[in-house]
Amino acid sequence: MPAKATPAPPADRRTELVAAAYHEIAQVGFEGLRTREVAAAAGVNVATLHYYFPSKETLIRGVLAFAMERFRSTLRSSGSAADQLRSHFAGIRRLVREEPELFTVMGELAMRSSRDPFIRDLHKQNTDHWRATLRTLLARAAADGSLSGPRNPDAQASLAVAALMGACMLPPIQAARLRDIVLELERALGLEPLKGKREGSAVLAASERSGIVMGLAKRGTGAKRPRLLKG
Repeated sequence: MPAKATPAPPADRRTELVAAAYHEIAQVGFEGLRTREVAAAAGVNVATLHYYFPSKETLIRGVLAFAMERFRSTLRSSGSAADQLRSHFAGIRRLVREEPELFTVMGELAMRSSRDPFIRDLHKQNTDHWRATLRTLLARAAADGSLSGPRNPDAQASLAVAALMGACMLPPIQAARLRDIVLELERALGLEPLKGKREGSAVLAASERSGIVMGLAKRGTGAKRPRLLKG
């Protein structure tokens, strides 16, 4: 008698559903997002999806948290403020290269937030936290002399967030354009990009965390890719 398949633990099932929705948005946008397609991509029925996510809003909340965690994976908690900033931008360039769909999803979230109060509040909370983190690091780097010249950390942090989020809202997402924007931001902030082995070691821990999360995401979607169906 064949053995019964072991159901995925609740945490894994939630991750699989969020990952499926994430890839669906990357392919067809919010307008094309359908819960039945998300459920099918995750290998479950719609009732199971609604058990974990009673509404589309709660599912989108999970997608936004997942996407912002990808950005947070580029932030280090050790080293000088300037090195943490360099590592952050190096990590973003790595994400541009390895996970371009992340920037498509972030662009969709940003555009949707302009007309959806629920998404706007979530998006604002996350971007405010990101901006505050950059502002703190820039202020510390200026205070310890790592970055020279006149500084306005609040304006510079706002500029970095606005430039990156704005680039995500200009479809189609082009990795080369995003990479160039990140490099120009680094130059404008007085940060020399990390090179060679130094850059590799600086983002190694973030890359390992990234692999763990994306491994779950890829298992979540399996061989079934979201289809361009709206019915």
